[in-house]
Amino acid sequence: MYRKPLFILCLLASLTALGAVPGHVRFHDEARDTARITEMLADVKSRRLPNSGDCAVEFGKMLLGTPYVAHTLEGEPEMLTVNLDELDCTTFAETVMALALTIGEGRSSWRDFTYHLERLRYRQGEVNGYPSRLHYICDWAVDNSFMGNFKDVTPQMPHCMYKVKTIDFMSRHADRYPALADSTNLARIKAVEDGYRNCRFPYVKTIDLGKKETVAAMRNGDILAFVGKVDGLDVTHMGILVIDGGEPRVLHASSSEGKVVLTDSSLADFVKRNRAFEGVRFFRLP
Repeated sequence: MYRKPLFILCLLASLTALGAVPGHVRFHDEARDTARITEMLADVKSRRLPNSGDCAVEFGKMLLGTPYVAHTLEGEPEMLTVNLDELDCTTFAETVMALALTIGEGRSSWRDFTYHLERLRYRQGEVNGYPSRLHYICDWAVDNSFMGNFKDVTPQMPHCMYKVKTIDFMSRHADRYPALADSTNLARIKAVEDGYRNCRFPYVKTIDLGKKETVAAMRNGDILAFVGKVDGLDVTHMGILVIDGGEPRVLHASSSEGKVVLTDSSLADFVKRNRAFEGVRFFRLP
């Protein structure tokens, strides 16, 4: 029987860990995406910014104007998807975070970026079918905090409150998710939801976001998760915090504006104007 030389086996193992084995990643345009990621990483790395939050903001600004497109992750089989040409609020946040984490490790390869993107997007950092994707932000926060990808700093924020909610929107609206027509996928999603019945999570209410002490506790590049009123969901939108002249603003992929934008208004005013929001959770990169 033919046996692969040891160095080839080691190489394959290394490539798998970096998310670089052919067929493991679904690119929107592989040549353009990999070249652009490499250029972005090299640009920000050369600036020697002081922390991952500042890097996240710079990466986010590089994506300003990118069209908002939903459902870009859907497809069979489930694969790590990289698409810098079309973003929704979650894929925007994850893309920016993965880029910043790559720089935080002193690396500048698109392969390192895909490694971090997979660690952020999938349970325990590994694609294992549709249910392994961290669909709910409460689940995403627990898994990523455990992995050390970021810290939930909401409990340390002034005026932090706690909300209790059962998270089960996907199984109750399975007809909206083609992948849940598969009974195995549906059963696995229900098993995830079982862990989030009467889920208790921290947030800062809308009314407290503009208070001086709350603003003082915010940091450039904090990841924002907007707590919504939809039954069965904890978070309905995401963005990146930008401190501009001492004022916190929101960098996000906006469905209403159809692209990635930086708000003219403050975070507090942005949330007040969106009546579907009740407050914000704050996550901070290492």
